Amino acid sequence: MANALDVVRKNQEGLLNEWLNGIKTNLRRRDLIDERELKSQSAEVLSALASAPAGTSLEDFKSSGWQPLKELLASLSASRAVQGFTPSETALFVLSLKSPLFKLIREQKGNSADQLYAEIVAVDDFVDKLALHTTDSYIHGRDQVISRQQEEMLELSTPVVTLWDGIVALPLIGTLDSARTQVVMESLLQAIVQTNSRFAIIDITGVPTVDTLVAQHLLKTITAARLMGAECIISGIRPQIAQTIVHLGINLQDVITKAKLADAFKLALERSGRTVTRVAKTGGPTPSTAREQ
Repeated sequence: MANALDVVRKNQEGLLNEWLNGIKTNLRRRDLIDERELKSQSAEVLSALASAPAGTSLEDFKSSGWQPLKELLASLSASRAVQGFTPSETALFVLSLKSPLFKLIREQKGNSADQLYAEIVAVDDFVDKLALHTTDSYIHGRDQVISRQQEEMLELSTPVVTLWDGIVALPLIGTLDSARTQVVMESLLQAIVQTNSRFAIIDITGVPTVDTLVAQHLLKTITAARLMGAECIISGIRPQIAQTIVHLGINLQDVITKAKLADAFKLALERSGRTVTRVAKTGGPTPSTAREQ
């Protein structure tokens, strides 16, 4: 109703103070937001509410006149999702506006019960819709944060390590799915190009199980690496995984496999024209070194 908006416009400062008092008493998270930021956010919401164009109705929440307010609340909800607020806390921030609004309307309407009831019902329904909008926006913002974190974790979980000149290794940990396989393939191919490597070791020691789907993902990665001129070696074939591969009838005849990463690395050195020898060192251990032939 237009009358309720007029009341807000004429008493914006007093309404802000009443709203802040209620928030500080019951809802403020001092560990997540300070008083200055809270006052700034509340003032922006009231300003957007009071700035609704003439003729905008509280009953028509889908009206274009409310779009600036809805966009402001969406932005506020997304920022609060990052800060650590819960959806309930974000919604209660808006719902706490009801009490000062009801009080202000009651003072303006006096004893006109019917008109007072109509105004309060309209305001109550409108604020509820604002709160639902903030909850939806919060969930959307949180989903974006989770999606971004998942992408970052995928990138961190597929590090390509240069073991030697022309030899790279890709240690895999966890389950391989289609999305992660794509990241694995892109990371490996990019490393092959950057390091001009001829050998790539894919270590699956940290992969809990190998089924048909995982094997297909590995074979696609190996095929792509071969097209780039690199030979792939799979290491980390444990007895349980070997039995599973045989049981599933997965064909790895064209793929070089080793039980340990060290064995795969030794083979890659030999195939690149290097040999591993032990060099005696007086007064200390006898490390292995690789020498080119």
